[in-house]
Amino acid sequence: MDRVLAKNRSLAADLQAAHHWLQQIAGCLRYPPKSRPEEHQSAPYDPETELSSQRVAQEMGALIRQFHPTSKPQRAQIRLYNALQKRWGLFAQELLFCYDIPGLPQDNLQMEALFGRLRRHQRRISGRKSTRELRDFGQAQVLFVAESEADLLRQIQQVPWAAYRQYRQRLAEAEAPRQFFRRLHHDPLGTAQTLISQHTAQRKTLAQSKALADQSEHNDLHTN
Repeated sequence: MDRVLAKNRSLAADLQAAHHWLQQIAGCLRYPPKSRPEEHQSAPYDPETELSSQRVAQEMGALIRQFHPTSKPQRAQIRLYNALQKRWGLFAQELLFCYDIPGLPQDNLQMEALFGRLRRHQRRISGRKSTRELRDFGQAQVLFVAESEADLLRQIQQVPWAAYRQYRQRLAEAEAPRQFFRRLHHDPLGTAQTLISQHTAQRKTLAQSKALADQSEHNDLHTN
């Protein structure tokens, strides 16, 4: 019992230390926004204290140099350090733009929430259980402003039928490669059999066309 308690105590201490470092990382990145109210209060401009990508990069570099877990019991801290070093090396430049461009958010949570609402809306109006086919939402969106269903119908009827068919065909052609790869992924055997059947039918059509052409040429020779 003492051995188990001692082992769990060391694990808890490791997790607590890792959480402490994680809080320091979040504070260095000022995440979530306005996590340091003193920096958002009105104060004279000072290049040394003004929040910028250069300042955040310097603070993060200093934090990484201080954070050096090496011993075996510090597994949680080691994993956090390795993940931080890898991601900071790969994505630091992309993350730092938000400190120099006003209005650029630090995350894409609001965008993901918007896409979630759009997917739910598409599922509701289409009646489909899955929205994978509707992920791209086509090449364009059309917004109609109408006061009644009759007014909406009148606006839709203003689109020429030939133009609608033309752009509908373009949309089908643009979606064809994605749909083919989806069928190939979910049913490779059936997709291969369909391709073979299409190839066989095309060969038969070409053979019949060639036979008719040869027969026509033969008849022309006899006539002459």
